Amino acid sequence: LCVKRLFIMRLKMKQYPVNLNIDYPEKSDKLTALIRLVLIIPIVIILALISSYAEALSLAVALMIPFSEKYPKWWFDWNLALTKFWLRIAAYGLLMRDEYPSTDADQAVQVDIPYPDVKKDLNRWMPLVKWFLAIPHFIVLLFMFIAVVFCSVFAWFAILFTWRYPKGIFYFVEGFLRWSLRVNAYVF
Repeated sequence: LCVKRLFIMRLKMKQYPVNLNIDYPEKSDKLTALIRLVLIIPIVIILALISSYAEALSLAVALMIPFSEKYPKWWFDWNLALTKFWLRIAAYGLLMRDEYPSTDADQAVQVDIPYPDVKKDLNRWMPLVKWFLAIPHFIVLLFMFIAVVFCSVFAWFAILFTWRYPKGIFYFVEGFLRWSLRVNAYVF
């Protein structure tokens, strides 16, 4: 509880435009945790099929911003919905939530990304440079992802024996997902 309060106080002191919050479950389901890797396969296939289309859209937006200074709202809404979808799948796969990921409802994963005013909020030529500036973040996130995998395995055993996801690990994994969301929002 102290870790969560400290983290919330830190967030209030420094507001970020991109935020992610995942509700902590008081009790986890042993049965679904035991077979989670099998249960997640169909929804990951759906995400993979949709993501291949979304990558092309991201490239189009990266070219549209410098040359026409536009980011259509419907395109932003599509990217936001897809982002929320993969975060629900990530929370489910990392054992943070027991509800099967919905394709449209937010469930217990709240994502807040404001729609940018391209001419005021985004530098015209930055989409072409941001990918290089984010490389150090991606390197650190790669090492953190390895830690998240180990933490998730530990949490899996904890759920099987105690029916609870350890809070410290939960907030660490949530912080990792939040940071990766912010880096992706910056780059894409």
